[in-house]
Amino acid sequence: MQELKNSLPISSFSHIYMEREIKNHPNTQKMISHFKNAFVIEIDHYKEVFCRGHQSFTLQKQTPKLILAKKKDAFVYQGAEVCEDFGNDRFYYTSSMMNCIYDCEYCYLQGMYPSANIVIFVNLEDVFKEVERLLMEGTIYLCISYDTDLLALEGITSFVALWTEFARRHPSLKLELRTKSANFKAIENIPPLENFILAWTLSPSPVASRYEINAPSLEARLQSARKAMEKGWKVRICFDPLLYIKDWRVDYSRCIEETFRVLPSDKIYDISIGVFRMAKDYLKKIQKERPHSVLLAYPFVCDDGVSRYAEKHTKEMVDFVYEKIRAYLPKEKIYR
Repeated sequence: MQELKNSLPISSFSHIYMEREIKNHPNTQKMISHFKNAFVIEIDHYKEVFCRGHQSFTLQKQTPKLILAKKKDAFVYQGAEVCEDFGNDRFYYTSSMMNCIYDCEYCYLQGMYPSANIVIFVNLEDVFKEVERLLMEGTIYLCISYDTDLLALEGITSFVALWTEFARRHPSLKLELRTKSANFKAIENIPPLENFILAWTLSPSPVASRYEINAPSLEARLQSARKAMEKGWKVRICFDPLLYIKDWRVDYSRCIEETFRVLPSDKIYDISIGVFRMAKDYLKKIQKERPHSVLLAYPFVCDDGVSRYAEKHTKEMVDFVYEKIRAYLPKEKIYR
């Protein structure tokens, strides 16, 4: 909870919109209990608030509201081609929330959603049922924190704890939770699981401070990852997305050096490297919302509906970061 309070500029969720259908759901009551002074407003459907016209994503980011809702379909999705599957054949992701408490300038969610308000789907039990159905056909690899940061909001939801309980009962399920949070303390008393990977996205300090507003510093993320390692968790490190910025070689060199100074290389499960990429339509929308963004002013190329850096710059960055990491880890543990 403290991380959440420190991340939001004004009061944490001064208004909570709640679908009437899930008013008495245990998760609804638990979440509302954290905000004694919030105005709770009953609605019929979350889209009444979330999908209103003429909303400004960047303005709403300053004082986001919380929306509690029931997810009624599409509980699990096929993993996207632009995402790393780490060699897993049956790759899926699920989203129990829409949006994130952080405000990263390059985040695709700005182009994906009409609102910066945060939606939490309280009926996690229905997601579990769908995952169990998929598990009847064999092992699956499931990412549970792509369109949000579950660990950052664990003090409100306890969803990570619920996922660990579920994973403990289903050893054929492989889970990844990706985060920029420094909130490992929220789950530090949960015994680690063989089939659960905690994946920290790391960025150079200049990137974190300038482009990842409200997100923890590189140092804070590394310390959280180190504590997870010490507790016996599998920890993945993600240098993704690499950003083509001024002095990127210096910044990413320092970031990698700092990473291996804090984290013992033999305790790192693996590392992924990825370069900034985004659906073309999302990027166009974000560029209109952030017309003065130098980061988004790059002359991106479009390939199959995805905007990317030029091949020369992509290869240059990936090769550079890969070689730096190879000084610490064998190639079998590096995905690019």
